[in-house]
Amino acid sequence: MVAWTDITGIRQKIAESSAEEVTASYLEKIDNSCVNGFVTTWDKALETAKSIDKEGQDGPLAGVPIAIKDNISTNGLSTTCSSKILQGYVPPYDAHVIEKLRAAGAVILGKTNMDEFAMGTSTESSYYGATLNPWDTDRVPGGSSGGSAAVVAAGEVPVSLGSDTGGSVRCPAAFCGVVGLKPTYGCISRFGLISYANSLEQIGPLATSVADIATLMDVVAGYDARDSTSINRENSYSDSIKDDVDGLKIGVPEEYFGEGIDEGVEKTVWDAIAKYEDMGASWQKVSMPHTKYALAAYYIIAMSEASSNLARFDGTRYGFRADGDNWHVMASKTRAEGFGDEVKRRILLGTYALSAGYHDKYYLKALKVRTLVKQDFDKALSEVDVLMGPTMPTPAFKIGEKIDDPLSLYLADVNTVPINLAGVPSISVPCGFADKMPVGLQIIGKHFDENTILRAAYSFEQNTDHHTKRPGEVA
Repeated sequence: MVAWTDITGIRQKIAESSAEEVTASYLEKIDNSCVNGFVTTWDKALETAKSIDKEGQDGPLAGVPIAIKDNISTNGLSTTCSSKILQGYVPPYDAHVIEKLRAAGAVILGKTNMDEFAMGTSTESSYYGATLNPWDTDRVPGGSSGGSAAVVAAGEVPVSLGSDTGGSVRCPAAFCGVVGLKPTYGCISRFGLISYANSLEQIGPLATSVADIATLMDVVAGYDARDSTSINRENSYSDSIKDDVDGLKIGVPEEYFGEGIDEGVEKTVWDAIAKYEDMGASWQKVSMPHTKYALAAYYIIAMSEASSNLARFDGTRYGFRADGDNWHVMASKTRAEGFGDEVKRRILLGTYALSAGYHDKYYLKALKVRTLVKQDFDKALSEVDVLMGPTMPTPAFKIGEKIDDPLSLYLADVNTVPINLAGVPSISVPCGFADKMPVGLQIIGKHFDENTILRAAYSFEQNTDHHTKRPGEVA
């Protein structure tokens, strides 16, 4: 039985049997899955595992299976962003993080389902159908990295990679009861990540434990000259895995407990903060006054960048192509048939925001608000070590409940998008349950201070048992 085994446990099982046997066990579980978390599995996974057994590779992830979000380029394995328009596209190169994973000996099992082009909060907009939450298959797993979180929560893989543009790692981590980290902007190379909104997105890991998150970060973080936003900064994330929050100063933003927060979520998060106090930390309320403008600014910036980034998809060079008498007709029909409704909506809104006469009114104003949001974080984090609040304002909602109401889906991101605007790191850890569904505690840190939030999250794990709960175990 390998389901829900951490990296250390996986390596022990490999030593007792083989990487091939461990990989085969996970592939069998995936074959019997009911959550629709994978869009494709890699037919060379067993071959890779056999090679690791034969060569005796001893990298930090040697033989450890991992799942990859379907917007991270993998040489020889299709990468579609869960969109019809990229159907059949197989990248001729690896993303930087994939190069690092392969060098560390990881076995890529396949690509995970996601909201199309990472645009969503529920993983319902995928061309391959909705992913289901393992805790309750009538509910969403969160998005856009819903597949990456669901397969970890379902025990189909020990660890995975997602991407986070406005909460897309932390939201599904919270909804699925796993750990998810959005690193500081520039901490992990975005080379090979198919862009949605360049200035906001970061690749991030998901796992069942904070220690595994730190191990993954040790592997995938680091400088890459091919990404102009990559920061050359050495760090050992595993050094932060210590049970010690004595003297830690916690700031609790009042705005993160505003209108629309579920009572059960609010109580669960406050109970978690009280637990920190019992562990030797202290807390104080802080104000982040521009939070109320963050959501509007985020969507203007993200949609504007999307309208530019997605212009490359026209059916000319790769992916789906519709018939047409000339290029203009072909490209128009390809985009009409290849993009889903949410992607079209965001492209149209972004193009409008950038159009003549509206650029200064919307896009430029959103950039100014972004600066104010960042200044809120700078001020608050100059007074405390970390900020804490609910990752999501509610537990996972029902499939189909909000998909026809885009505004309600956008509002669900109210506590996650400010972090991306500011570029600071944030981790979601399981902190309890509301309505029998997992609740995530969001811990936010200073730029490039992942170690502090990892230590805070790890300490919480060591003194609670929320992260040990599995689907079906909460009455």
